[in-house]
Amino acid sequence: MNLSAFSDERLLFTPATPSCDPISTIFAFPNEYSVGITSLGYQVVWATLAMRSDLQVSRLFTDLHEPLPSEPELVGFSVSWELDYIHIFQLLEFLKIPRRSQQRQDQHPLVFGGGPVLTANPEPFADFFDLILLGDGEDLLANLIDAYQTVRHSDRQTQLRHLAQVPGIYVPSLYVVSYESPAGAIASIEPLDQSIPAEVEKQTYRGNILSASTVVTPKAAWENIFMVEVVRSCPEMCRFCLASYLTLPFRTASLEGSLIPAIERGLSVTNRIGLLGASVTQHPEFETLLDYLSQPQHQEVRLSVASVRTNTVTPKLAATLSSRDTHSITVAVESGSERLRQIINKKLAQADIIQAAINAKVGGLKGIKLYGMVGIPGEEMEDLEQTVLMMRDLKKAAPGLRLTLGCSTFVPKSHTPFQWFGVNPQAEKRLKFLQKELGKLKIEFRPESYNWSVIQALISRGDRRLSHLLELTRHYGETLGSYRRAYKELAGTLPELDYFVHANWDEQQILPWEHLKGPLPIATLQKHLASATAQFSAVL
Repeated sequence: MNLSAFSDERLLFTPATPSCDPISTIFAFPNEYSVGITSLGYQVVWATLAMRSDLQVSRLFTDLHEPLPSEPELVGFSVSWELDYIHIFQLLEFLKIPRRSQQRQDQHPLVFGGGPVLTANPEPFADFFDLILLGDGEDLLANLIDAYQTVRHSDRQTQLRHLAQVPGIYVPSLYVVSYESPAGAIASIEPLDQSIPAEVEKQTYRGNILSASTVVTPKAAWENIFMVEVVRSCPEMCRFCLASYLTLPFRTASLEGSLIPAIERGLSVTNRIGLLGASVTQHPEFETLLDYLSQPQHQEVRLSVASVRTNTVTPKLAATLSSRDTHSITVAVESGSERLRQIINKKLAQADIIQAAINAKVGGLKGIKLYGMVGIPGEEMEDLEQTVLMMRDLKKAAPGLRLTLGCSTFVPKSHTPFQWFGVNPQAEKRLKFLQKELGKLKIEFRPESYNWSVIQALISRGDRRLSHLLELTRHYGETLGSYRRAYKELAGTLPELDYFVHANWDEQQILPWEHLKGPLPIATLQKHLASATAQFSAVL
C-alpha cells in the first residue's frame, strides 16, 4: 500500500476528531485514486462524512487505501461510470464482504451506494447493495447517518426497514419484482408489505451554495485543479439528456455567497480553477464572474470551463479563456441538421454555431471541439450529410481554427423523454460515414465506441435480471463479445440483448425504475416525447 498520494493532498476542510465509539465507515471509489479524487461528487461526500465526529472514515480505491477498520459498519461507493461495477465486485472481495446483499449476515457492514449511475437506474446493481441513495447528497447523507444511529445496534432487517423510511433511501431487498415470464417484460414492482413506501423519490437539494473541491492534489487526473460547481442541471432540456432531466430543476450558485468565496479558497492552494456544470455560461451572472476572473491579480490563473452553450461563446469569453491558459472550447451541437435539433429540443440555429467558431478565433482560442451524436430518434442519412456540411462551413468561416467533432451514439436514459427508444442498429455505419466524409475535409473526428454504447444501453435500461450477467462478464472482460457469451449461458432467464438495447418500448409497459420517482412524472415525459415524434418524417 502506497500512502504517498495521500500525503500530497491539500485539504480545504477540517476533518473532525472522532468521538468515543464512532461508526467505522469505508468510503470507496471503484477506480484508481487519480480518477476517484478528480470526482467532485466523491470529494464532497468524503468531506461531508469526515467532518462528522460520530464517524471514523477511511477511503478506499482500487490501487490504494487509508488504514481500514477490521469490522466496518458502513461501506459506501460513489459510482460515476457504469462499467466500474467490475471494480465494486473487486473491492467487496478485497473487504471479504459477500457480493450479494442477500448473502450478508448481521456481522457484515451495510453496503450503500450513490452517484449518477445509481440514481438514474440502480436496478442492474440492486442485488449488490443494501441501500442506494437517490439524488443529491447535501441532506440525504446526514439523514442516512442520523437514521442509522437510532438502529445501530439492531439486527440487519430492523436496520434496513428503518432506513427505508428515510426519503431518498432505496432498499432494493424490500421490493419484489415479478415478470410475465423468465424472459418477459416486468409484470409488477411491489414493496414487501405496506410498511415499506411504494415509491422512493429522488432527493433534490434546492439551495444556492453548490459544491466545490474539498481537496487539491497533484495526483488527480486533472493535476492540482480546484473545481467549483457553477450550475446544477440545465434549462435547455434536450430530450435525450440525463444530466438535464435527472437533476431538475436548474439551479445556480450564488455569485457572492458561493462562487467567489469558493474560488478564493481554491486560489489559496492552487492557480488552476475548473468551472463545472452542464451549462456553465447560462449562469445569470456569468459575465460578472468572467470580470472577476479577468482582474490583474488573477493573471496567473489557469481556467478550465466545462462544455458551454454554443450561443454564449462570445469574443469576451474566448479572450478570457485564452488569457487564462485555455486553448480550446467545447460546445455540444448534437447535429448539423436543424430538423434533428428541433426533435431533441436543441434550441440552436446554424448561425449560432458558425458565430461561436468565429468568436472563438477572434478571442484568441486555437480550437473548438463540437459534440455530435448519431442514431438520434428520427434521424435520416440526410441529417448526417447536414452535419458534414456544417463542419465544412465552420472550416470556411474560421480558417485556421482547429476543428474537432467528437461523436457518440444515442443511448436511451431513464427519466428522459427518449427512455422508450432503443439504440439505432445503423449507428455504427453512420459513425463510419462521418469518419470518411470528415476525413476528406481533413477535420479531426473522434467517435466513441459503438460497442461501448450498446453495453451502456444494456445497463442504462436493464432490470435486476442483469445481475447474473454482470457477474459472468466480469470474468470474460469488458467487451460486447463477453456480454454475448454471457447471454448464451443465461439464455431463457432474461430478455434478449436486443430487448434492452435496440427495441423501442411501449409507453404503457412497466419500466425497471417505475417505483423510483424522478423530477418529472411519466405523463410529462410522454408529452415531451409526443412533441418530438410529431416532427419525425421517418417511420420508426
